[in-house]
Amino acid sequence: MGDAQHGGFGQGFDDASRNVHMPKQSEPTVSAATAQTTDEAIERYAAIVARGGWPQVTGVKVLRLGDRHPSVTALRARLVASGDIDPNAVGNDVYDSYVEAAVRHFQTRHGLTVDGVIRAETLAALNVPAPVRLAQLKVNVARLHGLSTNLSARYVVCNIPAARIEAIENGVAVSRHTAVAGKPDRPSPEINSKIIQVNFNPYWTVPASIVQKDLIPKMQDQPDYLTSNHIRIFDARHKELEPSQINWYSEDATHYSFKQDPGSFNSLGSIRINFPSQYGVYMHDTPLKNLFGDDFRFHSSGCVRVQNIRQLVVWLLEGMKGWSLEDIDRVIKSGEQKTAQLVKQVPLHWVYITGWATPDGVVQFRDDIYGKDGLPGVQAVTTNL
Repeated sequence: MGDAQHGGFGQGFDDASRNVHMPKQSEPTVSAATAQTTDEAIERYAAIVARGGWPQVTGVKVLRLGDRHPSVTALRARLVASGDIDPNAVGNDVYDSYVEAAVRHFQTRHGLTVDGVIRAETLAALNVPAPVRLAQLKVNVARLHGLSTNLSARYVVCNIPAARIEAIENGVAVSRHTAVAGKPDRPSPEINSKIIQVNFNPYWTVPASIVQKDLIPKMQDQPDYLTSNHIRIFDARHKELEPSQINWYSEDATHYSFKQDPGSFNSLGSIRINFPSQYGVYMHDTPLKNLFGDDFRFHSSGCVRVQNIRQLVVWLLEGMKGWSLEDIDRVIKSGEQKTAQLVKQVPLHWVYITGWATPDGVVQFRDDIYGKDGLPGVQAVTTNL
């Protein structure tokens, strides 16, 4: 999921590749500078393609520090071509510390677990051909040029394929958050909106699509599912019903509303961030914090879950009396349902960028998780882990 710098064997390229730096926390992904540096990356990748691209790494499933294998020779050449390793770091078929460091750099650029070990996901990303990566950059630079105009001084961006959120102020990414986005069959939409409010200790009203696809099958299989998850049922007159009153094998089950009580078990966690859109989605906390550690973070039904969401909310409510971090923690701990209406609404952009170059020239790639790039070999490179 994210590719490094240039690629090739010219002296100018070699000098640049040895001095490449990973993106600084202060540099936003989506900005006018990102579009410009991605244009420059296209020129470098075109040069890589003109020189014959890079070799495929085959004949191996796992490689780690200390291994000796014929495929390490091809791996070194692959990493040299994309600028992940110093071309002068001469080696043979041994997976030495230079190769491991280069693989870590490569993994960082592709949004993979950074452990320096070649496994299926890293191998698949390595073997995406250079012409495909070039085409991916060309597809995405058009998106970047479209997104980089009329950005306000303060805004939030969620890059869906990267499953990453940035809070940006005066051209600086003041905080970054790992996200969990929509499943490939329930994608998170591209959105331009404004954040208007934050709910604390929210109820969760289960969307009709989730009732149909998830909740009803769960009840057919586990009759105590609603009770154990603190989800209550209401009819059209807001009268509460017991699960035993409903035939879960009939269409009747779709005619009720389902509401989950606030609490640590709530699917929204303790915070929901609201913004108007035609899709009825939002950003929220989650009790399933373990999902933020996955390479593949596409598990939701369209909404976006946010790691360290309190940090983002403090920034959103900055300057509003009564909403310091201490105030927020106190409200969450109390269990009381409260809503903070933003005095100054914050622009929000959910974008779909799978290839870009950061302002310091490092080229990033992510899986085309929803198949929007229309290119072979970049869709769902990582699998559900």
